Amino acid sequence: AQTHVAASGESVLDVALNNGIQLQHNCGGVCGCSTCHIYVDQGMDDLPEISDKEEDFIDRAIRPRLNSRLACQCVLPNAQLELVVTIPHQHFLGH
Repeated sequence: AQTHVAASGESVLDVALNNGIQLQHNCGGVCGCSTCHIYVDQGMDDLPEISDKEEDFIDRAIRPRLNSRLACQCVLPNAQLELVVTIPHQHFLGH
């Protein structure tokens, strides 16, 4: 487990990339794919509501769960939020 501090308005994808955590984001973080799929283990209620577009992409993710979100769409509303996420095994092309 790792702990990272984030600024208000940053997405989980931003936090991951800013801290050297490999998290795929083939569309560049614009909710155009499902490669930044994560599981939100704690703090889901504090995140912005899931959009229909995000829900459609989560349906295409590998092993989606009820707590699935796209890291690019999980924007932290404030810096005091304690969010716990799991990055599922990512299938890289050619591996």
